[in-house]
Amino acid sequence: MTSLPQLGIRLHGGQTPGACVALATAADAAGLSGLWFAENAFARGILPAAAACALATRRVAINAGVFNPFSRHPTMMAMEIGAIDELSNGRAGLSIGSGIASAVAKLGMNAEKPVPALRDTLVIVRGLLRGEEVDHAGPAFTARKVRLDHAARADIPILVAGRGNLTARLAGELADGLIVSNMCSAAFAGRVGALMQEARQAAGRTGRARVVQYLPCAVHRDRAVALAAGKRAVGAMVPGFWALGQRLASAKEALTDGTGIAEAEFAAAAARLRAGEDAAAVLDERYTDAFALAGTPDDCLAAAARYAAAGVTELALTFEGETAAADIATIGAALGAAAGRA
Repeated sequence: MTSLPQLGIRLHGGQTPGACVALATAADAAGLSGLWFAENAFARGILPAAAACALATRRVAINAGVFNPFSRHPTMMAMEIGAIDELSNGRAGLSIGSGIASAVAKLGMNAEKPVPALRDTLVIVRGLLRGEEVDHAGPAFTARKVRLDHAARADIPILVAGRGNLTARLAGELADGLIVSNMCSAAFAGRVGALMQEARQAAGRTGRARVVQYLPCAVHRDRAVALAAGKRAVGAMVPGFWALGQRLASAKEALTDGTGIAEAEFAAAAARLRAGEDAAAVLDERYTDAFALAGTPDDCLAAAARYAAAGVTELALTFEGETAAADIATIGAALGAAAGRA
């Protein structure tokens, strides 16, 4: 069988805790690997949903985050992830990221140089989970002679979310893996993942770190139906990510690396989508090939295999709409059938 990454699902603050539980139980029943929570600025906090999902499931990993140290101090992260890990009987993981700079600025803080803040966070959280007394005064965050008053699991995995080279290197040096956002091509994810692995090796760390990629998923027995849904899922993100690409070189590279889509084509598509045109008519299959799993179940697994070949170890798939739970079951069945053919 062609090598496949693990398949999990992405949950976020735009969903109610009840909706998250419904999708989490579908993923648990379908044999998927984990739940990846995305806590976005000023949306619902993910901890109530993560706790509810921990109690409603038995097998899937509960990956809480992506926590932003500018809105949640690293000591609080350690306290909370330790409790979620206890609640889930050792299934928790933590992911951290610096958030969107414009949102952080609304809090009166500056996230223009996120790497020192993430480094402080990793040092503080890792030490606390190991049961150490942490005495750290960093450029961004401080914990002076702090120790958790309970024994947490020392090896709770910690991943860093980001796309920049410095963030990837930091993940290799101190974290257990890297989370790559939506609207990043497989080629781009593979490159930053390789950079992280090189940094890990240079730091004298053994084993390989995880590379987790966010992707929308649109699956249907009728390929045309799935492709239309996939184009609309990607289309909802194109204007925002194209605008981000005008400010950040790494964001633009993520859109164009290996996709065969020229910058002028992205600009034209973004303009048409902002004008209200239907993404199913605006975008061609290059966009779904690059930024989604879309098509029949076999199409989706073939696309997942391309990410595995690039070095991605797990896909965190976003399922939306009334058929989301059924679509999760469809992907799980296809994954099980593929494993049976191996």
